Amino acid sequence: MKFLKRAAVTVAAATMATSAFAQDITVGVSWSNFQEERWATDEAAIVAALDEAGAEYVSADAQSSASKQLSDIESLIAQGVDALIILAQDADAIGPAVQAAADEGIPVIAYDRLIEDPRAFYLTFDNVEVGRMQARAVLEAAPTGRYVMIKGSPTDPNADFLRGGQQEVLQAAIDAGDIEIVGEAYTDGWLPANAQRNMEQILTATDNGVDAVVASNDGTAGGAVAALTAQGMDGIPVSGQDGDHAALNRIALGTQTVSVWKDSRDLGRNAAEIAVALANGSAMADIDGSQEWTSPGGTTMTSMFLAPVPITADNLSVVVDAGWIDLETLCQGVTDGPAPCN
Repeated sequence: MKFLKRAAVTVAAATMATSAFAQDITVGVSWSNFQEERWATDEAAIVAALDEAGAEYVSADAQSSASKQLSDIESLIAQGVDALIILAQDADAIGPAVQAAADEGIPVIAYDRLIEDPRAFYLTFDNVEVGRMQARAVLEAAPTGRYVMIKGSPTDPNADFLRGGQQEVLQAAIDAGDIEIVGEAYTDGWLPANAQRNMEQILTATDNGVDAVVASNDGTAGGAVAALTAQGMDGIPVSGQDGDHAALNRIALGTQTVSVWKDSRDLGRNAAEIAVALANGSAMADIDGSQEWTSPGGTTMTSMFLAPVPITADNLSVVVDAGWIDLETLCQGVTDGPAPCN
């Protein structure tokens, strides 16, 4: 299995040559849902980049339904889109949609989540490295103790990419007997309520014998923190990812240890630029910054991986300086917290 770490890149040569012809292009985006804060940020970046290129944007929200997503994509194809960006609700169920697009000669971008099909351009962050970053931060904060692993959705390949990276970092401490995994659960649909319920059940089963939580995104981290707070255990190390505003505020408050920030503005912009380039006839391999990558299932794909950044109490200023979050939102309720909230 080969995973590539890449710095954030912007599609250049392939898109610059075609942007002048984007006025006649319509890009369709199929969203799995809008439950997570970050998707609105991704969408705004996609829309802005398409506007800049003179291309049109149409979209559909599958509302966490794999069957609705298939219908949505059929509708987008019927509307005459020239390229499709798909945030897959269920990686296994999305295959017919890729086939339908291929039958019409419509290029597909697998956005953030793997669609294991060589006809889809895979654009994401290095999710194995995200998992490593999460585990490193929690392990540094709690080098010994009882760990809980709150995983992502079982229908999202990213959940297992993350879990694999986490295990890489934790394995030596597990082998040494320094830490013990006392609970582990997937989170259906990445829903915070499901994560909270899983965490509550694990706390009950272990009689609150938990010292750290490796949660796979900020939504699941929020659910875990809610369960911990109800037991008076808030403040133990908890990981997350996405740089959700609530999670960054939890870091300032001391109830979350790390949120691995994936600047989705970069991801959205790249997706739009790649979509325009592919719609104008560029080959996937000719997209600047693309790489050949082998999936866990052995599929050779054309991919691009952007670089994530772990945000902890030591570098909260990074997200403020980048305009990702304002100081008031970051520091709400914080007294004598870390910089820049002190």
